[in-house]
Amino acid sequence: MALLQASKPVGSPLIAEVDMGGGSDPSVVMVRATVVQASTVFYDTPATIDKADRLVAEAASYGSQLVVFPEAFIGGYPRGSTFGVTIGSRSAKGNEEFRKYHAAAIDVPGPEVDRIAAIAGKYKVFIVMGVIERAGYTLYCTVLFFDPHGQYLGKHRKLMPTAMERVIWGFGDGSTIPVYETPIGRIGALICWENRMPLLRTALYGKGIEIYCAPTADARELWQASMTHIALEGGCFVLSANQFCRRKDYPSPPEYEFAGVDGEPSPDSVVCAGGSVIISPSGVVLAGPNYEGEALITADLDLAEIVHAKFAFDVVGHYSRPEVLCLTVKDHPQQPVLFTSAAKKESEQKS
Repeated sequence: MALLQASKPVGSPLIAEVDMGGGSDPSVVMVRATVVQASTVFYDTPATIDKADRLVAEAASYGSQLVVFPEAFIGGYPRGSTFGVTIGSRSAKGNEEFRKYHAAAIDVPGPEVDRIAAIAGKYKVFIVMGVIERAGYTLYCTVLFFDPHGQYLGKHRKLMPTAMERVIWGFGDGSTIPVYETPIGRIGALICWENRMPLLRTALYGKGIEIYCAPTADARELWQASMTHIALEGGCFVLSANQFCRRKDYPSPPEYEFAGVDGEPSPDSVVCAGGSVIISPSGVVLAGPNYEGEALITADLDLAEIVHAKFAFDVVGHYSRPEVLCLTVKDHPQQPVLFTSAAKKESEQKS
């Protein structure tokens, strides 16, 4: 299944492990990274995690240290679905569709999170995984982060769902926009069109992001322009992962129907063409974009390139003008219900 597109010339030998010391120059760090372009097993979360296990194993066999999955890989991106919603009403069929979608989502933390952590530990890789998170009866489009020791690091919830996504997903807040300091660089992520929010990108730049992950559902060629701009703007590597899906990757009608298209697509019709890509801080495409099918898209990241890019343009450093323009990020959790006894107990524990 896998297609390896490396930044090295065709025929160059793959290395089993990347030398974190960079050879004779200890200031050089090379990182091998893979973006996964593959479809969810819709409504079957255990099977999707099985598929993720196989994909991570294959990426690890190429020497990859970081594996990035698409938006909503676990739980599924409900492309073409309306969930029976019109203004003022919801259909019984749409309610049942949401129930099944809710059942396919995962709790964070929860057993599925533990299983993904175990996969990261088994293959000794960092994993950035797009999931649908279930928090009670509300769903969130979320990215989870895992380290090679099999530890769950934390999450980012999509801050602003796009268009009809707002019917089915809740809104994240400023408490889940992390950037993690790791031996392979500072890693963070934004999801799909929230990558087009300048202030949100700036929050990540302010945290020193170096490996900028962009799980998405946008397969248009225009998406490539956004990814290139972010790489140049942030002076960072951009890793964008999207699903490649055909109609047959979703349940058959009438269980699952596609709206917004002229007639029901044929089983082999491409409904999401991928376009996964890896871009350097200088705007050079290192691997991808791929529009051909499911693939593992891999490149070697020379972190010294970040220093070169920042020398020319550091958006939150020498190229900033904080006396004129500055950003305040409200990074505390937003809670709809506060219990004073719980808050008092937490305060006493901190003291």
